[in-house]
Amino acid sequence: MKIRKPGLLLRIIIAIAAGIGAAYILPLPAARCFATFNALFSSFLSFIIPLLIVGFVASAIADIGKRAGAMLLATVGVAYLMTFGSGVLAYFTATGTFPALIGDTVLSADTVAAQAPQPFFTIPLEPLFGITAALALAFVLGFGCATIPESTVSLKGFVNDFRNLIRLLIEKAIVPLLPLYIFGIFLSMTIEGAVAPILSTFIKIIAIIFVLHIAVLLIQFSIAALFSGKNPVKSLISMLPAYATALGTQSSAATIPVTLERTVAMGVDKETAGFVIPLCATIHMSGSTLKIVSCAIAIMMVRDMPFDFPMFATFIAMLGITIVAAPGVPGGAIMAALAVLSSVLGFSEADNALMIALYIAMDSFGTACNITGDGAIAQIIARIFKRKAMPETASVNC
Repeated sequence: MKIRKPGLLLRIIIAIAAGIGAAYILPLPAARCFATFNALFSSFLSFIIPLLIVGFVASAIADIGKRAGAMLLATVGVAYLMTFGSGVLAYFTATGTFPALIGDTVLSADTVAAQAPQPFFTIPLEPLFGITAALALAFVLGFGCATIPESTVSLKGFVNDFRNLIRLLIEKAIVPLLPLYIFGIFLSMTIEGAVAPILSTFIKIIAIIFVLHIAVLLIQFSIAALFSGKNPVKSLISMLPAYATALGTQSSAATIPVTLERTVAMGVDKETAGFVIPLCATIHMSGSTLKIVSCAIAIMMVRDMPFDFPMFATFIAMLGITIVAAPGVPGGAIMAALAVLSSVLGFSEADNALMIALYIAMDSFGTACNITGDGAIAQIIARIFKRKAMPETASVNC
């Protein structure tokens, strides 16, 4: 009988527990071996992430550009505003509630740096370009693909092949090594004495993050009700099968058929639903954004790192762009977010690794929030273009 391979979440949990336990029994030279692996893996991640942004964002823009039209622009605009709004809500909720939960738990970098096991060696691997340059190049390539006619040597084909190459690299190399990377990070954090305050903080804030997901959905469907005139609570209840499916599959793409069916059941016409739902599965990331923002603020508070709203407004604005098209890759959203976490918020290797662990631990809830909110966007778009559901039964075009 074939033994089923454990999922990424289970492997991450095992890696965290093993890293904490190993800190009490491994000698320092062994800990330095894992620190060496982490240093090399972190350098490789730093090199890959701008390429990931170019591959994913350029391909997404090319696909969107070829479907130009008023409905497309309206859908992209509404999805981005909802993503940005969820990040802003997460910021003010976190800054208003986290200080009381975290209390005096502060762990500055100076306190733990001397105790951290050091790698035996490092290999400098500088990114080819920074995050801003990567976004600019992605937009140039994406718009080029959307406007230049197909030729023998297709620019769109090159962009898609490059995206597939990066996706393959993430799925076959980076994701399988993530548990070992997380193991090394928690091994180092336990030796430093940092793991207890950070984990206790995460346990305290996870309920706040979950409530935030529900609040975001209620707000989104309440806004949609202003356009559609439908009861927001009934609409949200109608979308619960899609929410439950996303919890199980942890994939926006895999949930599209259920999301489509439930959106039509809410009264959105099949043509609008068939256009909006697959598109929003790529570009609407409210749940992922609020989760990343909340966890980032918690880490910055524990690390005693300064921050303010203008900094996070910039972070949220860039995040909403960098994570488009990432839902097709396991952990793709947080991978794409690492560059913005480092460049805008000043996150270190350990901070980014912790963000990966925290994000994956709540991945299914973020995905469920993303796809459920897609139904609210479909209601808004249907009303803007005054399209009504037809009574007759017809197949839904995906």
